[in-house]
Amino acid sequence: MPHPFPADLLLTGARIHTVDPDLPEAEALAVRDGRIVWIGQDAEAAAWSGPTTERIDAGGRLVLPGFIDAHNHVRLGSDDACVQLAGVRTLEAILDRIGAWREAHPQAPWIEAEAFDYSAIPGGRMPTAADLDPVTGEVPAIVLSYDVHTAWLNTAAMRRLGVAKDRTDLPFGTAATDPETGEPTGFVKDFAIKGLSRDGHRALRELGVPWASPDRQYGRLAKSLDDAIGFGITTVVEPQNSLDDLELYERARAEGLLRSRIVAALFHPRGTTEEELDAFAAAARRYPGDRLRVGPLKLYIDDVVEPRTAALLEPYTGCGAHRGETFYPAEEFAELLARLDARGFQCFVHATGDRGIRTVLDAVEHARTVNGPRDARHQVVHVECLDPADVPRFAGLGVVACMQPRHCAPEIAGPGQDWAENVGEGRWHKAWPMRSLAEAGAVLAFSSDWNVAEMDPMIGIYTAVTRRPLEGGDPWQPAETVDVATAVYGYTMGSAYANFLEADRGSLTVGKAADFVVLSRDILAVAPERIPGTVAETVVVAGEVVHKA
Repeated sequence: MPHPFPADLLLTGARIHTVDPDLPEAEALAVRDGRIVWIGQDAEAAAWSGPTTERIDAGGRLVLPGFIDAHNHVRLGSDDACVQLAGVRTLEAILDRIGAWREAHPQAPWIEAEAFDYSAIPGGRMPTAADLDPVTGEVPAIVLSYDVHTAWLNTAAMRRLGVAKDRTDLPFGTAATDPETGEPTGFVKDFAIKGLSRDGHRALRELGVPWASPDRQYGRLAKSLDDAIGFGITTVVEPQNSLDDLELYERARAEGLLRSRIVAALFHPRGTTEEELDAFAAAARRYPGDRLRVGPLKLYIDDVVEPRTAALLEPYTGCGAHRGETFYPAEEFAELLARLDARGFQCFVHATGDRGIRTVLDAVEHARTVNGPRDARHQVVHVECLDPADVPRFAGLGVVACMQPRHCAPEIAGPGQDWAENVGEGRWHKAWPMRSLAEAGAVLAFSSDWNVAEMDPMIGIYTAVTRRPLEGGDPWQPAETVDVATAVYGYTMGSAYANFLEADRGSLTVGKAADFVVLSRDILAVAPERIPGTVAETVVVAGEVVHKA
């Protein structure tokens, strides 16, 4: 018997993996007013079809909830105006590519490049201006690392940006110095903390760095949003924004580019005032919507392992007593988190080293003691090197582990790469312990960390399941792999829960938003090596087909 209110959209002929334990599998679903109104078997679907109903025949393909990328820097790139260094593995090849770009663009006022890999620099050292100067000459050059945590300048750029022996604490980073002469080397640390802040970005713009201009930011955002929807990412969590950046999302919405839903976190650098927190809270009230929501705060407790700036419990291998630093003393950070928690803010805290992670967990424990337990869902972001003693604390404290599976791929972090060599083989068992956290009851929220790694969830899922190189080969730390269903959960319901979205997204359930993706392969059934290359053939957001491959 026909339903009195037919569906706007009817999907049939599917293998629907709902990520809903009450109805794990289905063949069809009906959508009205952007929400799922029915889910069940093909034999019952015809009742929902009316004269204006749009039909999708999935042809037996796998249908999943739309992916929720819990940590995706859509404003960062990649930038078409930059020299692209992703995959370039030697210093010679980096310089060849930069030199070729300079020859092709002789009038360019700046040379800008991105995605250099630390392991391309010989001897485990960090790059210097002396490396760049022969191919860049008097044209200022800025080269960003693949994780955007560091910048590499030539001598001309150091002059332009005011880097000097007596001026190393910069608005956009901290200049490294030669231990013998005290002169800046051209390597700049803390770029993600300072250079991507409101003040840092403003300083770079005022100093004439084209990469920091609003138009260049918008171009990167527009391209990344197109990529996201093409990969079936129906919700993007952009983890680090200033209040100024919200205009970019408004423009994208006005121009019809905001097909994925956005959750925008606001950056809380050290020294953020109560007045600024009031402005953050006002922005959250101004943007409460399901298409653009503002609210969480992004903080840093440490930096990254590759340049040895993450905070470890024990010293880095071959570095004497050096074990990295936290950006706050532990007691100060605990008091800060308690104050933010008392104001109702959810905090995303970047922490990669085992001491950095422990400092965050201790701070959350302190906040609960001071303020009483609440459903805060604070996140530790990255969780790269985790001491086993701290694994059960995530579930016990209600802290979400926001992790990027691709980061632990052997060709990125494994033996022979800077990450593995810096922590040393004796600590490799601490690397990205996804299975241990899941088995201990922690919520895993998976993400790409684009443009640090590929945005495609298929690559993240493959790595979480195999911990093998993308091109195949031996796994690294295979005891911490997870199964495909767990990885899918991390990219759907886990990320939804992590961002207080589980009532609306993350599973295909009656009443929830009709955000889903039809995949070209059944990744739950194929051999893991066939997961990469799987395509999002049809992507639906709020019941509207927004992408077809």
